[in-house]
Formats: sequence, C-alpha cells, structure tokens
Amino acid sequence: MRIGCRDATPDWACQPPSAPRTGLRWTEVRWQPCSAVSRLGHLYASGIFLVLSIVANTIVQEYRQLARSTAEPHAYARLRRAIELAIQSGALDPGHALPSERELCRQLALSRVTVRKAIAGLVADGVLVQRHGAGTFVAERIVKSFSKLTGFTEDLRARGLKPRVEFLERSVGEVTPEEAMALNLSPGARVIRLRRLRFAADKPLALEHTAVPQSILPSPRAIRLSLYEALDAVGCRPRRALQRLRAVALDDEQARLLDLAPGSPALAIERRAFLDDGRVVEFTASLYRGDAYDFVAELQSER
Repeated sequence: MRIGCRDATPDWACQPPSAPRTGLRWTEVRWQPCSAVSRLGHLYASGIFLVLSIVANTIVQEYRQLARSTAEPHAYARLRRAIELAIQSGALDPGHALPSERELCRQLALSRVTVRKAIAGLVADGVLVQRHGAGTFVAERIVKSFSKLTGFTEDLRARGLKPRVEFLERSVGEVTPEEAMALNLSPGARVIRLRRLRFAADKPLALEHTAVPQSILPSPRAIRLSLYEALDAVGCRPRRALQRLRAVALDDEQARLLDLAPGSPALAIERRAFLDDGRVVEFTASLYRGDAYDFVAELQSER
C-alpha cells in the first residue's frame, strides 16, 4: 500500500482495468509522502513559527523595557502590560495566537504561575480569549467587562484598534427633566451635550448621547476623542458607575449611522458615573452593534 498522493489506495486499485487483481495482501506499508504537499505543510509550519517568534520577541522586548523603566514590582503585571503593548503596536492582531505559556516561561525566565496570572487578567478583561486545545488568542469581537470602569477609547486601544469619533452634536443647554433626574441636578442647571458616532478605524461601532454638568466640564470643545481623558484633565474622572443593559432593534436612522440594516439587533446601555464624593459626572445612553460586542460580568455566590 502507498500512503501519500494516492490517499492510501491499495496497489490493485491503481492497476489498469485490463490487469488482473492480485488481491489485498497487507504485508508491507511504504510511506511515500507527496513532495508538493510536504513542502506546503513545511512552509505553513515555518510561517506559523516565524510569526510566533516575532510576537514572542516583541513581548520579551516590551517586558524587559518595562522592567528597566517602571517601579512595578510584580512580574505578572509587567508581562500583562507587555502583552497589551504588543497588541497596541500591531504586533498581535485580532484573532492572532499568543506564544505558548511554556515558550513565554522559557524566554522570560518566569514561572508558569506568573505567566498564567498575567494571561488570566487579560482574559477577564476581554482582551484575550482561550480556546480549549487550541491556545490563547487576541479577541476578535470586543469583549467588554462590566467589572471595570473604562471608556470606549481605552477599550479599543487595549485591543490594538484605532478609535475615531464623529461629533453629531456638541452643545450647551438647560437640563431636561430626564437629565436632571439622572445627574441629580436642579431645574435650570446647565449641561454640555454630546452626540457621538464612535468608530474602530472606519467601522462604526457605537452611537452615544452624553450629558455632563457644565459645572464640571465648562465647554464641550474640551472633548476631542475621549470624554474620560477630558474629565481626567480637570481632576473629575469617575470612580464608579451604574449601568443598565437591554437588547433593542435599531430604527432607520440608528441603522443608517451604524451601517446596518433597519431592525438589526443592538445593545442599549445607560451609564451614570460618579465621583468619589458622590456627584454624578456623566449620563450616557449608548447603542452598541450587536454583531461586534460581547458584554461579560463575573458573578459570585454569597455563600
């Protein structure tokens, strides 16, 4: 029997029709791999190895740079940050595999426990995903954790994506009854309003309506790309938030802005964000594309 180009076909099946069959005699197996298939497999394996080697080298360089330039005492935290930087630099694209835990341990001289702790933190944040029997990969969908208060811009940068914003409205006005209730403001108070279309590169991902007390952020022009960066600049970055999520179907205008068909599924989220002193600093109603986002929450038993 020949195993290779003839798909394990016995000798008698390869004879011309006029030749007598000699019968099945399983006395010898000779391996004759097809040279073209063998070369293709070798090139594929070599390419995978080269990509993983480049990624591993990038992570090692980032890790060593962090070890020299930061005061972070925990090796797992430095490795976690090194992987994040490799993703943000484009060395690791969405869907690409991470080097194995064993390889990272070998190149960084770290224990398996340290490497696993770094990876587990990024999996919990939705930056990485683990597939049983296959390995660890950069998340292709945007996996947003409800346990961590971050903004849209931070979420995309952490995944190596390029955030962009299109302002549909930037204005100042008197607070509406709904905004007054959400922001704990008195009637007549003034707020800045933002209506923004949020992108990853050229793909629209979210539509947001935001109100912020003008006493906290005087001008909507202070917000360029990220609301939280603008709030951070004036010392008013929120420390906690309450969120509500529900599934909705997009109407015609929403679907047009998000480049989807009318009636497409989306996730509607309302967020009220608070300062340490209890003041409400943000009220945002967002629509996220249902085909691009996953939201996860960690639940713990009280027992």
